[in-house]
Amino acid sequence: MITGQRSPDKGPGHFEELLLSEEALVERIQEAKRKRNAVILAHNYQRPEVQDIGDYVGDSLGLARQAARTEADVIVFCGVHFMAETASILCPQKIVLLPDLHAGCPMADMADARDVQRMKEQLPGAAVVSYVNTTAAVKAVSDYCCTSSNAVEVVKAIDTEEIIFVPDRNLASYVAARVEDKIIYPWNGYCHVHQGINTGHILQTLEEHPGAEVIAHPECIREVLDLAHHIRSTSGMVDAATASEADEFVLATEAGMIHPLSKAVPHKRFYPPSHEPLCPNMKLITLSKVLQSLETLTPEVKVPEGIRERALMSVERMLV
Repeated sequence: MITGQRSPDKGPGHFEELLLSEEALVERIQEAKRKRNAVILAHNYQRPEVQDIGDYVGDSLGLARQAARTEADVIVFCGVHFMAETASILCPQKIVLLPDLHAGCPMADMADARDVQRMKEQLPGAAVVSYVNTTAAVKAVSDYCCTSSNAVEVVKAIDTEEIIFVPDRNLASYVAARVEDKIIYPWNGYCHVHQGINTGHILQTLEEHPGAEVIAHPECIREVLDLAHHIRSTSGMVDAATASEADEFVLATEAGMIHPLSKAVPHKRFYPPSHEPLCPNMKLITLSKVLQSLETLTPEVKVPEGIRERALMSVERMLV
């Protein structure tokens, strides 16, 4: 459940953009953050200026770990709603803010908890592994949660032979190719951004940059992964670029990843596939919305206690 300030004139979760300079907005955000004893967590796909105000910038696993260990009273999650829900699951005593209520995840919406429960009943010997890109309700009917960076390790560690993997069929395929002793039943979901990247986009960019290596996110289709020199989660991409001797890289992931990579490895060059994949939901949060969220302590994400208690075990297993 997500609650927050609503404007009857402009629709649910609407905030007016403040007419301030970026410098002034950042100064006021820092002031409000100190006043609220808040921490700002930002995903690697956020707008560059939003990433730059983050106390921690990273992938879903890193952000969840930071949420679990923070001593702040308020968590401002610059990401999408399932990420804020995960923080609420881990930190029920804290205020978790999502600066724009519309920042959702279409892939997470492809899995309904009731349908997952039905599949679980049809395969009673199978364990349900839910990708972190799922709703709190789906996590509540899951046995384990994982992220793209630890999905293979999580599945390998499970004692049962049969695995229901929800909701990303591409990540399920990636895991199945690396875990030979399991039978994996994939949910028919996908990330529309990564699904939209095809081999033609990669090959066209490689023609323009023939010495480049390809770094791909495991949410991509198998044909794209077959072209990749490195398959990594977003935070793992920094490690791959740092360790590689290559100077140029084609990124088969959301184009926002270019900003943290360029900051972490400034002497190397990074290029999106030819059509520049973008997630509109990840771009909804702005500095103005972060400021207003801190000042008003809305919109707040609060997972109902009954769901939170059932989801906590699967999420905690992800963090081990």
